[in-house]
Amino acid sequence: MPQLVDPDDSTPLLRDDTSSDHPQSEDYRSRWRSIRVMYFTMFLSSVGFTIVITSVWPYLQKIDESADASFLGWVVAAYSLGQMVASPIFGLWSNKRPRREPLVCSIFINLSANIYYAYVYLPRTNNKFHMLISRAFVGFGAGNVAVVRSYVAGATSLKERTSAMANMSACQALGFILGPDTEESVDQVAVLTSNILFFIVMFIFAVFETIATPLSMDMFAWTRKEAVLYNGIIICCIGFESILVFLVVKVASQRFGDRPVLLAGLAIIFCGFFILLPWGNHYPKIQWADVKNNSLVSRMSEATIASNSSLEPTGCPYEQTWCQYTPVIHLAQYISSDILIGVGYPACNVMSYTLYSKILGPKPQGVYMGWLTASGSGARTLGPIFVSHVYTILGPRWAFSLICGMVVGAIILLSSVYRKLIAFSARHGRIVE
Repeated sequence: MPQLVDPDDSTPLLRDDTSSDHPQSEDYRSRWRSIRVMYFTMFLSSVGFTIVITSVWPYLQKIDESADASFLGWVVAAYSLGQMVASPIFGLWSNKRPRREPLVCSIFINLSANIYYAYVYLPRTNNKFHMLISRAFVGFGAGNVAVVRSYVAGATSLKERTSAMANMSACQALGFILGPDTEESVDQVAVLTSNILFFIVMFIFAVFETIATPLSMDMFAWTRKEAVLYNGIIICCIGFESILVFLVVKVASQRFGDRPVLLAGLAIIFCGFFILLPWGNHYPKIQWADVKNNSLVSRMSEATIASNSSLEPTGCPYEQTWCQYTPVIHLAQYISSDILIGVGYPACNVMSYTLYSKILGPKPQGVYMGWLTASGSGARTLGPIFVSHVYTILGPRWAFSLICGMVVGAIILLSSVYRKLIAFSARHGRIVE
């Protein structure tokens, strides 16, 4: 005996017969085409929501600098408010009229509102309020979710409804998964390169500030008091020079870009250390006054030694054997080097920080900035150790040649990854740099 089937279980809610339940019937196929359209409508609604919601805050900051985080809350809430108002309206409309009417109307409102949202940057004032209104209308258009669910409920039988509702929820979830843009990651090559460049810049300046006093005492036979006084004056002048450089760099970076200014700064630093390379036939004064038990003492008169015993020994210490065969560095070289390094270092310093920050973009920068600071700290630790050993053992020719080599390496590195050292927004196509 065949099993009796309750017509209510197999009949769509909006039908009064079972003819549409047969898979081969045209009515059945038409009904399920419509249901699948509703699936797709739900999917698109979710995709649209997740694409926009992740970019609302950056977009709001870009179009209106006066907008703060509290206003962002209103913008986000406007969507839900619009949907809350529209849902019962569209639901009532679908009860009184064919469902295609509220669906078509809601889709048209949603499309228009999204176009409005895309162009809220055009008005010259009150851009944030235009965004607020556009998001409210987008939410109003999204009120068609109620119509979509009611249509699926009405177009399915009790047996079909559970599966159909589950499929619709799955489409909605899939939209939430696929909606966001791929994550815009930070260019790690650019980050690493920036840290290396910053390390080199800080390393070079640490070398410069460490070697200034002993170099001037060795080359110019200054006393300790004279070295402190004269180098203090030089550093003070470099400080004033740096202020002017910061002002010039600000204008130059706006006109030429950050990377060319950084490259120019490195080139100037190279020139500053290259000038310091010893040359010529003049040699520094050798510090003999404290020589004891040395064969050279016999060549000096007792009167000469006695007359110098109360004076501070000056010149290049005899323990540094390179002093006897390395040409002297002239005061003009030293001053010229100070001027050039006083231009190049502040330019490289500020451009390193600026470019690094732009590379990181809107993402939290705490950890990345921590790495940059650590790079600088490491450079200021290793720089003095490096120069004190190389200068003492091998002399200024080797010390400054190695520094010049490091700067050349930095210039080559910067040139090789030049195209990668761009702002986060330029890398992801938001602006053209």
